[in-house]
Amino acid sequence: MKIIHKRIYITLIFILLLISGLGARLVQLQLVSTESFTDKKINLIEGSVKQRTQEMVVDDGRGKFEDKNGQSLTSITHNRLVLFPFLEKMKWPVQQVSEIVGMQPKELTNRLANAKTPVVITKELSHAQVEKINALKVPGVFGIPLKDERPVPLAEHLIGLEAQSKQIIEEKYSDKLKNGAIKSTTPVGISGMQRAFDEFLLPEQESKLLYHVDRLGGPMFGIDVKYTGTANPYYPVSVRTTLDLSAQELVENTLNHYKLKDGGAVLIDIKSNKVIAMASRPSINKKDPFKKQNGSDSVENRLLTPQTPGSIFKTVTAAAALEQNKIQPSLTYNCDKSIYGNNVEEGHQKGQLTFEESFAQSCNATFAQLAKEMIISNPNILEQYADKLGLIQPVGWTGDVFHFEHFKQFLGEKSGRIWTNAREKKVPNAVGQTAIGQLDVKVTPLAVANMMASIARGGEKKQVKAVDALEYKNNTSLYTFKEHELKGDTINKATAASMQQLLKGVVQSEKGTGRRFQTLPYEVAGKSGTAEINVKDDIVNKWFAGYFPADNPKYAMVVVDLNTKSAISPTNSVFYDIVKGMYDLNTR
Repeated sequence: MKIIHKRIYITLIFILLLISGLGARLVQLQLVSTESFTDKKINLIEGSVKQRTQEMVVDDGRGKFEDKNGQSLTSITHNRLVLFPFLEKMKWPVQQVSEIVGMQPKELTNRLANAKTPVVITKELSHAQVEKINALKVPGVFGIPLKDERPVPLAEHLIGLEAQSKQIIEEKYSDKLKNGAIKSTTPVGISGMQRAFDEFLLPEQESKLLYHVDRLGGPMFGIDVKYTGTANPYYPVSVRTTLDLSAQELVENTLNHYKLKDGGAVLIDIKSNKVIAMASRPSINKKDPFKKQNGSDSVENRLLTPQTPGSIFKTVTAAAALEQNKIQPSLTYNCDKSIYGNNVEEGHQKGQLTFEESFAQSCNATFAQLAKEMIISNPNILEQYADKLGLIQPVGWTGDVFHFEHFKQFLGEKSGRIWTNAREKKVPNAVGQTAIGQLDVKVTPLAVANMMASIARGGEKKQVKAVDALEYKNNTSLYTFKEHELKGDTINKATAASMQQLLKGVVQSEKGTGRRFQTLPYEVAGKSGTAEINVKDDIVNKWFAGYFPADNPKYAMVVVDLNTKSAISPTNSVFYDIVKGMYDLNTR
């Protein structure tokens, strides 16, 4: 009998210990480790809520890019009808809703069949239709504005991409990751301004529509669908760019129309030195953005990458010759000769030309001869004037922003170059090639556009801006990017005035290489360029750079078609149509 009692006591003690253990575990789960369970730091409350909550993300909370007028550059907002899955299990005024949106009731009920997540009806609604739908106050039926990505991306290389990157999160935001401010799956900027401004753009909180369900997935009636979003009046931040949405669409559409495959166009406001539009080609390969195309990543902005300029560089040689008083108005140059002194092939002979005529008709021999004369007394003459015109150093906006030293708006912008071997300065043929933008000369299209803007302003150099301000959610300013001068010497005003006349002559002259632009409503001043890349296969870089209107300069622009055939390049057609389009935008 004593043995039986002893066994009963042991069993009771065991049961008591088991119940105590289970109770302690329950306390741990519900009171102690609710937000940090096990060494994996599992948030049990969050998990529980997720288990009985269905949600629809309306906005990811990341900061946005806007044009100068506050219009979104990355998305288009459409009013949509949103239906929640639990409507399939309840009576709701489908007839009224269908009449408001102009759809058959069966279309709506069919979309709900077996739905597990909220259903978005893609038909766009008017503001009045949204108001009528929401006035019904039907649980699970909403008219709301939803953001869709633009079907044709705008300024995608300049704005850049965002993506999940655990490596970037751990390298740059380890503190935010540890304190739960962001997750390892939070999208971050991986290129362009998305990357440059990433720390300002990180999301504070998503905006969602939420509803609670029972264990079978049915609605828990009495609990309405709720909107959750940040109540913070300051975040997310918007990046107010200098781009003009209409001008950007014009440039993008023109490049697409002429099927320019490699290169792009950049348009700058001359007075403020702000980028109005910028489009690079080829388009970004979204599936594999860092895959090589024509030897470069598809995310690489061709307008920030040094390219061989060809005769565009004669602008530098001409400015140097003018400022060094090497020009005699009555002197002519033999333009039947090449830069090496040989006779040029028949059909390309230009006869005896003055300096002005040589610039207008792009005679190589004239500028090769001038460079050879100048370099004897000053071996650094060409790079000095390239620097005066802002072609060598990066020209994009840079400065200190809060704790960011030397913050750059244009990530990936590279420096130009004139020589790779100083000994070439003593080789006449190498000097001749350099004078016309060949051999080792490489400059970025953005720097060339900035050079044209500087000449149009009378020689004044400025950094180029693509962003005006960072703005809080309530439209107050977080930071304003002020104008910065571009460091270094400049050409004098007299030289700039002479260069303006030369650039006009390219278009106004009867035999000028830009004479096609004479029929435009805006008078154009500029310079053409054809850089030989592969002589055997006739592969060239085809340029036109200039500004307009010529007598009252407002815009500077560069169009470049890289690695193309000269005879089929659409460069001039693209330049022509954009100038005409800008006239139409400004006069409509």
